[in-house]
Amino acid sequence: MKKDLKTLYKQQIVPYLTTTFNYKNIEEVPKILKISVNRGLGEGSRNSKELDLSLKEVSTIVGQQPTINKAKKSIAGFKIRDGMPVGTSVTLRKEKMYAFLERLIHIVLPRIRDFRGTSSESFDGRGNYNLGIKDQLIFPEISYDEVTMLDGLDISIVTSAKTDEEAYALLKKLGMPLKPTA
Repeated sequence: MKKDLKTLYKQQIVPYLTTTFNYKNIEEVPKILKISVNRGLGEGSRNSKELDLSLKEVSTIVGQQPTINKAKKSIAGFKIRDGMPVGTSVTLRKEKMYAFLERLIHIVLPRIRDFRGTSSESFDGRGNYNLGIKDQLIFPEISYDEVTMLDGLDISIVTSAKTDEEAYALLKKLGMPLKPTA
């Protein structure tokens, strides 16, 4: 039987990171705090039907209702008015976070065509990892017939790691298919 990510973290990853980085306290060991999934609407911001479809797709993918992000000010060049919907976002924590990460690592990422691993340069310098997905069809929950526009997702994995090396070791041990660092 395959272990879920939470028990894998507690039983194998915490002892490994403790010995590798010489942590004195168990609270120093990096852990995943939250996962944020964001999607910009683009042209769909002027069409309420596209907004509803985008909300439905994101909630189907992550298993939680997303919030609608509205424009804070008007930008005439982009035809955006103050208060118009411009995107959706979801923050996952605890059990839903681990379930989404497990699906992302083991089901979704291998479905990408010519996939050779995710970039190890997508760390932000503070131990957080950002991943962009170009279309939503790689998620098995999304039906090809219901998709009207191909929209991507931005996924941010926020960790308590102090450095990128610690976060890299954490994600690599969790099974994230990261390319080796240069």
